[in-house]
Parts: sequence; C-alpha cells; structure tokens
Amino acid sequence: MAAPSPPCLLHVLLPVAASSSRGLRRRRRPTTSLLRCSSPSADTASSSWEGGREYKPSFADDFLLAFFRAKMVEEVGWDSEKPGYNGLIEVANRLMVKGKSALETEQSAVRVLRSLFPPLLLVLFKALLAPIANGQLASMMVARATALSCQWLMGPCSVNSVILSNGKSLSSGVFVEKCKYLEESKCLGVCINTCKLPTQTFFKDHMGVDLYMEPNFEDYSCQFNFGVSPPPLDTDKALKEPCLDICTNARRRKELGTGSSTDGLQCPQV
Repeated sequence: MAAPSPPCLLHVLLPVAASSSRGLRRRRRPTTSLLRCSSPSADTASSSWEGGREYKPSFADDFLLAFFRAKMVEEVGWDSEKPGYNGLIEVANRLMVKGKSALETEQSAVRVLRSLFPPLLLVLFKALLAPIANGQLASMMVARATALSCQWLMGPCSVNSVILSNGKSLSSGVFVEKCKYLEESKCLGVCINTCKLPTQTFFKDHMGVDLYMEPNFEDYSCQFNFGVSPPPLDTDKALKEPCLDICTNARRRKELGTGSSTDGLQCPQV
C-alpha cells in the first residue's frame, strides 16, 4: 500500500510542480530520474535488502511506520502485540479477515489511505493540480512523492518512465525493487486487496490521478504507472495469479491436496 505521508508530500509537491511545469512548457523528452527515500542510503539499503541483512530504518522511517500502523489499527479495531513491521503485517492480515469480501477489504484500505492526509489537501490537489496538462503534472508529482516517502514500507524504489495511452513517455513511474510488504505478508491476497486495488482507487478517486500497479509475484518487484488507467478487473493479470510459493496457507493446501487441478492453487482471497 503506497502511503506517502503528508509532511513528505507537502515538501515534494511545490518544487516538483515548478520544475515539471517548466519541463512541460519546453516539451522536452522526459528522462528517468532516480529518487531514493530517506535513510539508509540507496546503496546501503539495496545491498542489505539483497543480502538478506536486517533493514535498519531511520527515525523518520519509524515515525512513518507508527503513524501508518496507528491509522490501520483505528480501521481494524485491533492491534498486534508484535512491535514494528511484523506487527504491521499482522494488522494487515487482520484487515483481510475483518472484511466480508474483497471489495469490503479494499474499501477499508482506501479509508486508511484517506486518513493519512488532511482532507483539504486532497480536495485542492484533485481540483487544482490534477487537471493541469491532462494530468501529466500531477502524475509526475505523485510519482516523486511516492518514491521519496515510501521506502520504509516497500523498500528501495526509483522514479522511471512509463508509456501513456497516447504512446508518449512520461517520467511518472515508480519501480519498487523488491516489495517488503509483499514479501513479509507472504500473501497475494494481502497484496491485491490491501495494497494494489485500494491504492489505485485512492489515487483515482481522491487525487484525480490514474494509477496502474503491476506487481511481479516471482521477484516481488512492483511497477507503479501513474497516469495510466488500470485494466478492467476481469482482464488484470495480477488478479489471475496463483498463490505465492512462500504462502503458508498455499503450501498447506497443496500438502493436503485441497487445491483443485484447474485453479493452480488460485488464492482464495482474490
């Protein structure tokens, strides 16, 4: 669940708006830019992630995690006894259990995302910034805000270029090298219902920005495509994926032989 915090968002939006507006007026080709989140440094975070060493968040990371977790706890009405990120994952799983359907879980997650921002900020962004340059300015702004403020949740990420529906390239993408939220939850359903679908809905409905998220369930990377409309649910390939190999419930069903031969152990929560 991409959750750029209000302070990070406010610090990023104004300078990005100015530079992006100048770029749009000159109609120059968008270039891929690399943005890493706070600390640790990009190289340290990447090597520690790939090497399997313990991730050591900064004070700002701890604050953002606690803030986000508090909002999730308010929505769920329950908190885990585990500290830190492990506790957050347990709350996310409880959010899945609480929802009577995938849609209800998605709506709960959208409410969590909305609660992270002052309501007026969302209203003004959607009304004043989202319409500029057919949404291109807003797409680039939220891409940078997401990359700068979400390493604590997703891991190292960078801004890259995406192809819009008109065939043009725009630096409004965010590539997550290896999503910590997906890897730690070990559940395709948690990824789809508490992150991908609600995040897409949140940005479209409350910020006026199209977003198509493409999680890769083999290497746990994820591509955010801001400014690109997601496909219909019945054609979204992410919703047709089988359970993750690391999913404990999937392994248990496979051992018991309760997964049908036709569904490829399709995740029952999607």
